Amino acid sequence: MRGFWRKELLKTWIQFSIAPILLGAATLSPAAQLSTDARSAIPESVQQLVAIDYRAMQNSTSAMDLRNRVMPPELKQFDEALRKSALGDQQTMDQYVDDLAFALFRPSSDSDSLLTVGIAQGQFPTQDILASFRKQKLKPIMVRTNSIYPMTKAGMVLCFVDPSTMIFGDKDAVTKALDARDGVTLNLLSNSNMMSAMQSVDSNALWSILDDKGTQTMMKQLLGGAGSATDFETVSKRLQASWYSMDFQHGVKFDLTISTGDSFAAATLSSLMTAAVMVRKMTSTDAEKEALNDTSISSSAGNLSIAFASTDSEFSSLLHSPLFQTMVR
Repeated sequence: MRGFWRKELLKTWIQFSIAPILLGAATLSPAAQLSTDARSAIPESVQQLVAIDYRAMQNSTSAMDLRNRVMPPELKQFDEALRKSALGDQQTMDQYVDDLAFALFRPSSDSDSLLTVGIAQGQFPTQDILASFRKQKLKPIMVRTNSIYPMTKAGMVLCFVDPSTMIFGDKDAVTKALDARDGVTLNLLSNSNMMSAMQSVDSNALWSILDDKGTQTMMKQLLGGAGSATDFETVSKRLQASWYSMDFQHGVKFDLTISTGDSFAAATLSSLMTAAVMVRKMTSTDAEKEALNDTSISSSAGNLSIAFASTDSEFSSLLHSPLFQTMVR
């Protein structure tokens, strides 16, 4: 799963303009906010958390076009497994699921491996779903008082932690998520840096937060050759967290903030990013240059800020550009 998230970070910002649409997009003014139950089911050692408003996803042509082009195989597996579970077909899925979140986390503080767990929020007909499980003769695996049911023969499972919150993914990831929720291990609520980052974006319909390691990986990849520079190696250790949101209500708008806690580090990153954009412009198509021209980069009070905006037609052209095609392979 690590490769999936690293690749996703690359392709979600088209080299210098992040478009992190995993499953949905923003319309009107919804917000993908996670309940306390959902937050407590995310382990403290989360590296990246992405949340989207599932209901809004079909109301934006740009969002759906981007979704269809960049959704990686691993995420398609989650989506298809959830759709084919006892929730029923796509129409039923749309009817009950309000929000989806995906958390990439380390199974222990000293681990380099990463697991991914999905969380769905909505008003689920749990009694009907459990009756369907019984009819299919699906027997749960018990983790304390939690019933874990199989979703697919490939090993994906799900567990309702309450009538409006479902956890899903592979068994190991779901079990560790339940450990966090039940207080066996620490959860997201104990991670002050990530909770603070969440408060900056969770009023949006699509948002993501990354810890220091996730932010370092993202910046290293986005900078490309510039990421090997001595300046970056010096400031990368000061990266604390990052958060971004995306809006499809009027065209496409994206805002990313990277927290360094150091004005010099933020200014250095701003210079590196600006230089990287200038280099990319030299070999870009007209659509790509227009996207890069629409990207603003600045630093203030220890934070690096990156913003991108385009019309739906401009964004559509960018999706078909060689640069985008290269980034999503």
